[in-house]
Amino acid sequence: MRGTLRGSPPRASMTEILWSWLGAFLGIGAVGLLGRFLFTGTDNLFMIGSFGASAVLVYGAPHSPLAQPRNLVGGHILSALVGVLCYQMFHPVPGLAEAIAVASAVALMHLTRTLHPPGGATALIAVIGSQELHALGYLFALVPVGLGAITLLIVGLLINNLSAHRRYPEFWL
Repeated sequence: MRGTLRGSPPRASMTEILWSWLGAFLGIGAVGLLGRFLFTGTDNLFMIGSFGASAVLVYGAPHSPLAQPRNLVGGHILSALVGVLCYQMFHPVPGLAEAIAVASAVALMHLTRTLHPPGGATALIAVIGSQELHALGYLFALVPVGLGAITLLIVGLLINNLSAHRRYPEFWL
C-alpha cells in the first residue's frame, strides 16, 4: 500500500529475452534428461516445481543476489533437509509440517546467507511429495535437489557467459 508511482520497470531487450529463454530451455531440459536417466519408471521425482522458479532467477535475473551459486545450491539443499526433517517429525499434522518446513527453511537460508525463494517451495515439496519422494528420506536433498540445482548452475555458467552483456556469477561465496 505504500508503493510509489514511479511506473513499471524497464522492458528487457529482445536479446535479453532470448538468452533467458535459451537458458531456461536448456537448464530445465538438462534436469529433465538427467531425471529420466536416473529415475526411469518413477513419478518424475527429479523434476520438482521449484526448479522452474530457480530457472527464472538464474536465467532471467542472473545479476540478482538470490540467483547466485551459493544461494541456488545452498538454498535448495538446506531447504530440502529442513523439509524432510519436518515431514518426519510432523507428518501426522500436515498443515503444521508444511508451515514449519517453509518458515524454518526461510529462517535457515537467512542465517546461512543462502536465501533463494524457490527453496521455500523445495521445503514444501519435501513435505507434500509422493510416497516415492518420502522414501528417499534425506537422500532427497542430494538427488534430486542438489544434483538438479548443480545442473541448473552449470547451464547458467555456460549460457550466461556466452552473451557479451551478461556475467554470471556475480559472486560465488
